[in-house]
Amino acid sequence: MQLVGIAEPTSELRDKFAAKYALDRSLLHADLGGMLDALKPSAVMAFGATFDHLAVVQACAPRGIHVMVEKPLAVNSVHAAQIAALASRHHIQVLTNYETTWYASNHEAYRLVHDEHMAGAIRKIVVHDGHWGPQEIGCPPEFLAWLTDPVLNGGGVVMDFGCYGANLMTWLMDGAAPLSVLAVTQQIKPDIYPKVDDEATIVLTYPQAQGIIQASWNWPWHRKDMEIYGAAGAVHAVNSTTLRIRDGLNSAERTQTLQPQATPHDDVFAYLAAVVRGDITPAAGDLSGLQNNLTVMRILDAARESARLGRTVTV
Repeated sequence: MQLVGIAEPTSELRDKFAAKYALDRSLLHADLGGMLDALKPSAVMAFGATFDHLAVVQACAPRGIHVMVEKPLAVNSVHAAQIAALASRHHIQVLTNYETTWYASNHEAYRLVHDEHMAGAIRKIVVHDGHWGPQEIGCPPEFLAWLTDPVLNGGGVVMDFGCYGANLMTWLMDGAAPLSVLAVTQQIKPDIYPKVDDEATIVLTYPQAQGIIQASWNWPWHRKDMEIYGAAGAVHAVNSTTLRIRDGLNSAERTQTLQPQATPHDDVFAYLAAVVRGDITPAAGDLSGLQNNLTVMRILDAARESARLGRTVTV
């Protein structure tokens, strides 16, 4: 893929990144619409403030330009529904990027559970995501400014990392929304994150299963792992290429090391390019697809409402 332009309204940021990456200044534009009209790109990647995702799709969709946004899809279900309507009306793809979409371990876990039925019926899914805090790991100030803003991000860690678990659980549950959501959020570090939560636990109830999302800016290490427990076995996706498997009741645990997924399913940029070229047509329920991510937004809306009310919310 060829980078043809960057839209950034803040002149200081344009100057900063032009210097940092030795960018040709002709790539930099202050206005998104003007850039789109001048360059007519095949696709746009919107990895800025989540609140701005809708405005990017509003600019791109009528021009027939595909869009990929960084997770989550939107700040709420209202924005998400407007994005989906624009995508449908103008026949464009709107994809949502999650790092965990490209993990070979998650796809092998799905295959073992869904295709081989090695664990029996799913009873519990536990997803852990996060690190010890965006400020603590050195996120730049222009990123922190919106990531820790309750309007621009829609919340704190409940949005930043809660979306991963909602995305994976919706995929594993064949697109089904949970019956109910119970969430607890906390400000453990209000001196660092005074406006948003930095700790969140979300419990999803399905007819015959539970999902537990543990999102944190307080882990003592980076983590993105998932545990799937069935009636007759279990799979733990430890990292992007490692599985721990128990394929029977009381069976010994075995470890499986995987190769990365085949291109273009191993990389966000390769995947987007393949979609734009027409080599891949994403299914609605795919991890990046709109159907899955509309359900993710319903879950996150319910989680924030549950935490606010202090009770279980029906979806």
